[in-house]
Amino acid sequence: MPVAAGTRLGPYEILTAIGSGGMGEVYKARDTRLDRIVAIKVSSEQFSERFEREARAVAGAVVAARRLDCLRRPWGLTNRES
Repeated sequence: MPVAAGTRLGPYEILTAIGSGGMGEVYKARDTRLDRIVAIKVSSEQFSERFEREARAVAGAVVAARRLDCLRRPWGLTNRES
């Protein structure tokens, strides 16, 4: 699904298409909050479910790692030797 120049995706303003492939399209865009140029990838619909599932798995792993770290600190157990 091509995105036209000038389209806003959240805080991002699409400037131009950079390329496309089997998984979706990549666009040059401007982050209007930070006023900088970024690349935005719009995935094909068939990959959206997989990406959402993987993002949820990674987010869950990050939360679990932070909880484990919080449990270690009071007992003086850290990942690094000082």
